[in-house]
Amino acid sequence: MFPYPQNNLLKTDMKRTAFLLISLFSLASASAQKKDFAYTFYGFVRGDLFYNSRANVAPVDGNFYLYPMPEALDADGKDLNAVPNGSFYSFTTRLGLDVKGPNVGTARTAAKVETDFGGIASSTTMLRIRQAYVTLDWTKSQLLIGHTWHPLFGAVAPDILNLSTGAPFQPFNRSPLLRYQYKAGKVKLTAATVWQLQYLSAGPAGGSENYIKNGMLPELYAGADFAGGGWTAGAGAHLLSLKPRTSAAVQDRIYKVNERMTAVSYEAHLQYKGRNYTFAAKSLLAAALDQTALLGGYGVSSIDPATGRQEYTAFRHSTSWINATYGNKWRAGIFAGYTRNLGTGKALAVPTTHGLGLNIDKVYMVNPSFSYNLPHWKLGVEYCLASAYYGTNDLADGKVRGTQAATNHRILGLMMYYF
Repeated sequence: MFPYPQNNLLKTDMKRTAFLLISLFSLASASAQKKDFAYTFYGFVRGDLFYNSRANVAPVDGNFYLYPMPEALDADGKDLNAVPNGSFYSFTTRLGLDVKGPNVGTARTAAKVETDFGGIASSTTMLRIRQAYVTLDWTKSQLLIGHTWHPLFGAVAPDILNLSTGAPFQPFNRSPLLRYQYKAGKVKLTAATVWQLQYLSAGPAGGSENYIKNGMLPELYAGADFAGGGWTAGAGAHLLSLKPRTSAAVQDRIYKVNERMTAVSYEAHLQYKGRNYTFAAKSLLAAALDQTALLGGYGVSSIDPATGRQEYTAFRHSTSWINATYGNKWRAGIFAGYTRNLGTGKALAVPTTHGLGLNIDKVYMVNPSFSYNLPHWKLGVEYCLASAYYGTNDLADGKVRGTQAATNHRILGLMMYYF
């Protein structure tokens, strides 16, 4: 399940961590020995102090906040999830290296390697790949090969203090991809093929990259952006095609099956940047985008009684957010997000579903924030009010009915030192 694959193969290895850090510093210090290369080392130390009024769906030890968990009553009718919690962490501290290399023909070359201590699986003391890619840059076009932000994250994202950066309303995902961009005046066209590694689609075996591996078709994205006069505006379309299973069991017999779940999503975004203020917004018609930290997934629409072969239908969600900030040294901001479960295109054959938050009808969130900013420092505080309305999926259309709200109050204190 999002955001990291759950397995026991990756364990904490502090010797490996030290070796990687030493290698990164050594590479930066050896730049003088590499002709035609330029190196820029960067990063920050980040500390997050937070309080929640109840239990939440919040991976990365509570740092990546998504939404409150539902009411869970004990034998006396008391809510087991109505328990305050909080902590302080600094493992999202980040290290990065930008490299500019010699030209290849007429193409300028560059690379980025970026890591933090966010960990893999249950470990939060292990270095992980955050970004690692190379680019070939011509005057009007660029080819990127490697691991970086999913194209649905896009050119417009919220400016807030929480690590989740607007999820579950803003797509959040970094994956291996091939991306080509072409500039024609003020318009930039983007086409990308995306695979999965740390941020995974859900399925019968839980979160796994095997669904897209077996499907032999990466995620596909195409979009266009306009930029000029402080404005950025654009739209895009995304295709996801998975093979949830390759075999099925009927009584005591196993059958090879050819199954596929395909979903198409659309997004549009807008941003204006003034001298000391910004306004941004994004809206998506999302289908099975749980691998991007959005609510979504799919269910079974039919089952062949002879072989067990299943057909699937994606859940559709309407998701939107708006964000405004004002100030530079003293900076105030407000973020609001809303997502609604629109149900499935086909009736569900069974109650079993695969995804994130599919028993939620709607979620809303409001985040006011305030920060003090210096050239190398940021100190901030943010309050988050979030409510999720839980219920039961209607098999006729996948919509959630009979809902009950769960509300969380979250307070975040942030310290960052940039270098």
